Formats: sequence, C-alpha cells, structure tokens
Amino acid sequence: MTTHPRTIAKGGTHEIVIKKSRFVCALSRATTEVEARTAVEQVRKRNWDANHNCSAYRVGPGGKFQRTSDDGEPAGTAGAPVLAVLTKRDLTDTVAVVTRYFGGVLLGAGGLIRAYGRAVSEAVDVAGIVERRPLALVVVDADYAEAGRLEHALHTGGYQIGSVTHDALVSFELPMSDTELPAFEAWLAETTNGHSRARIAGHTHVEVPIPPGD
Repeated sequence: MTTHPRTIAKGGTHEIVIKKSRFVCALSRATTEVEARTAVEQVRKRNWDANHNCSAYRVGPGGKFQRTSDDGEPAGTAGAPVLAVLTKRDLTDTVAVVTRYFGGVLLGAGGLIRAYGRAVSEAVDVAGIVERRPLALVVVDADYAEAGRLEHALHTGGYQIGSVTHDALVSFELPMSDTELPAFEAWLAETTNGHSRARIAGHTHVEVPIPPGD
C-alpha cells in the first residue's frame, strides 16, 4: 500500500470490444458511499438499454468502504474483477461501472473475469492516477516596509507563494510539506535576521500525477 492515498486523475469512459460484446467502463470520483451509489445509479439510468451495468467502488481511508455488483452476470465474474483492479492500483474514492452490450458470443466465466478486469484497467490507464500528498499552509508576516524585500527573497529562494493578505501586516501563505518546514524556518531566520517567523495556519493537499507502472 502506498504512503499517500491515490485516486483517478479524472473521470471518463473507455470502451473495449471482445468477441462482439462492448464493455464500456465509466470511472468517477466519490468521497462517500452515498456519492458512490449515486454515481452507479446514474450510469445505470444512462445505459438502461444495456444487458449489464456491473460495478465496484472503494471509498474512505484505505478504501475502507467497498461494494460490488454483478448485475445479472454469473456470480463473481464482473464486480469482483472490477474491484480487484481498483484494489491492485491502490485506488480509493473511486467508482467503476462497466456496461456490457452483449454481442451474441458467450465468453465463459474466465472470459468474463478477464474482460471486466481489462475494461477497468485500460480505463484507469487512460484516466491517469494522482497521489494526494498533504501540505502545510505556512504563513509568514512582514511589515509593509519589509514585505517587498521578503517577497523577492521568497521568489528567489524558489518558494511557491499562495495567497497574499494585506492587513495590519502583509501575510504570505506558502504551501509546503511538513518535512520542508525546518529548513524553511532556518532559511527565513537567516534571510530576515530573525525578524519574521513562520506559523502553520492549516493543511491542504496537492494531487501529484503518478507515472504508469508506479
């Protein structure tokens, strides 16, 4: 299991054809089971004329909440392989619905398992994967006389400035990982001769694309 949670980079659909049957995988994000069930139902309504709309989802920390549906396919041949792909890719907050339009050729249990798994795997490859990495929102205050010099130093030092607030003081918000904070505090003390200090105002996350195969 990866250190940080992963999900799909974007929603979308991807279609494959196996022995005249069309398998259309729809991927979407969901952060709760209610959202996940709603996403499944939306695909079912949209593809009401399909033979099967098989699904699986993983939501919550570590994919804690999971559910599958074979939707009329032989037990274990559709929902389980869909979930297996999401689990293998360590994806959470992700919903996959594979719509099948039967082409008249029976695939057998093994063929169905491979087809549904392949449909989801290829769809994930197309959508891409991102890793959610936590960031601290670090705020540095400066008086107006020193704000311009500090802003220039931050840019020169390669630090990313988020929002800038002008109040009694000028406040610069900088997103950075917790591991970067000690080095930044040392840099700030040296750059400002100890006049400015960093404080953590909160936390957010950034979505980092994951190369295929990682």
